[in-house]
Amino acid sequence: MSLPDAVTDSLDRVAGFTAFTTVGALGLTQDLTHAVLESIGNMEETDPELVAEETLTLVATATARAAEVGLEEEPDHAPTITETLLALPFTYRDYLIGKAMVADDDPDLSQMADEVHERLQRKREFYTAHLPERQFPGPHALGDKMELWMGRVSPPKLPETPQERLASLDLVGPTVAHLKLVLAYGRRGAPPVGSNNEASDASE
Repeated sequence: MSLPDAVTDSLDRVAGFTAFTTVGALGLTQDLTHAVLESIGNMEETDPELVAEETLTLVATATARAAEVGLEEEPDHAPTITETLLALPFTYRDYLIGKAMVADDDPDLSQMADEVHERLQRKREFYTAHLPERQFPGPHALGDKMELWMGRVSPPKLPETPQERLASLDLVGPTVAHLKLVLAYGRRGAPPVGSNNEASDASE
């Protein structure tokens, strides 16, 4: 039995927007993580896995906030999409654990899940507290929060402050560009690839 057109359209909207923003969030996370790790080099006390976790949690939270603002006129869709984005670090980690379980044929790896989820929950609580609901993270506000992130992913004894490192690596600009793209997609109802690109008009 086919679904009503309205239901199908709604499902298509949620699926399309979520897929688009998830691809963007994962790509940005990879870029930020690579930039941080490359700048740190082989310093002791650097854990690439934890840097990636911290970065994905920041990006997922900021993406969810941009989506909330972009979907203000779509209250039926916004909660599902927002919660899916906020859960992205957990979803990604579950995938990696599941993949390792299959590859190694080791079901005991599932015991890692609780510990990992508790760690990710603490990180999510930190970023959701610093990135308020229904507020678009513009360049100034996002820069302040990314300084906190840089401090959390940087090992001690680095010669630069988190603020100096963030500026020298130029990581705020690409992050804001991603968030503006998410905002524009939310407002337009379709990927902002036409000539009338609202991404450039996103709130500061």
